[in-house]
Amino acid sequence: MTKSEKNLAEAFAGESQANRKYLAFAKKADEEGLVQVAKLFRAAAAAETVHAHAHLRVLGGIGDTVENLKEAISGETHEFMEMYPRMINEAVEEENKGAQMSFMYANAVEKIHAELYQAALDAMAGLDETAYFVCDVCGNTVEGEAPDRCSICAVSKDHFMKID
Repeated sequence: MTKSEKNLAEAFAGESQANRKYLAFAKKADEEGLVQVAKLFRAAAAAETVHAHAHLRVLGGIGDTVENLKEAISGETHEFMEMYPRMINEAVEEENKGAQMSFMYANAVEKIHAELYQAALDAMAGLDETAYFVCDVCGNTVEGEAPDRCSICAVSKDHFMKID
């Protein structure tokens, strides 16, 4: 990998993290009634997304949809098979209950994501249009309609966001 490619990968990671961080900051600002600050954070987050997408595109990290689905399956599978189990074990060793819970939720959901991506890859042209809902507590992702209770964290249906 060239220096420029390494720099693009580093910049992609940094811009991606900034996007997510700024969206979390915007949510907090909204909760505190600071609407204009929340808008600013969301605007900056959108700009960071533009940067991240440009870096990924230049890196050649966006293929056709079949390639992208395969890449997504690989990444999600790595997370639930290797990355999160290690992190869960380390959190248990350190008796960090918050980290343990966060990792356990993410681990359960990453497996669901891999399965959803695999189903989409398997069906490709024959995919029926369906809604997706995401739990705002644990990230559980479901097709069709939101369940009455989350199967991962047990919160009620009103914690699911419809994704368009």
